[in-house]
Amino acid sequence: MTGSFVIRSAAAGWTGVQPARYKEEGESPGCFLGATRHALLGAAAEGPGAALDFELRYFELAPGGYSSLERHEHPHAVVVLKGRGTVRLGETVEEVGPFDVVYVAPHDVHRFAADSAEAFGFLCIVDRDRDRPVVVEEDDSGSTAR
Repeated sequence: MTGSFVIRSAAAGWTGVQPARYKEEGESPGCFLGATRHALLGAAAEGPGAALDFELRYFELAPGGYSSLERHEHPHAVVVLKGRGTVRLGETVEEVGPFDVVYVAPHDVHRFAADSAEAFGFLCIVDRDRDRPVVVEEDDSGSTAR
């Protein structure tokens, strides 16, 4: 074996990968709903995949759920895997679905939201070393789209 491996998908996520809270305890309380995070590869993961210079994470939003409205200095790439929802990028809200790809530019206010009828799941790729998100109040960012 070369040290390479496969993380098998399972009904509840991935074998050996425990779902976690979307944000750490006390971080951004009340600004997100129905969100979970799975650290697949990179710093937050365990084992050989933790040595990567990026993190690959899967987020799932329950029907009607949403991520925090935030901005940060680092960019990230998102690939929608299941469900339908919206992504707010600045003042623009776009509908997205399976296999759509979203680029979130540095400093852009953003939020992902699931349609009310189904869960919304997406992969998110970010640099291993990055700044912490800054939660944005609706009043500081313009409209209140979710």
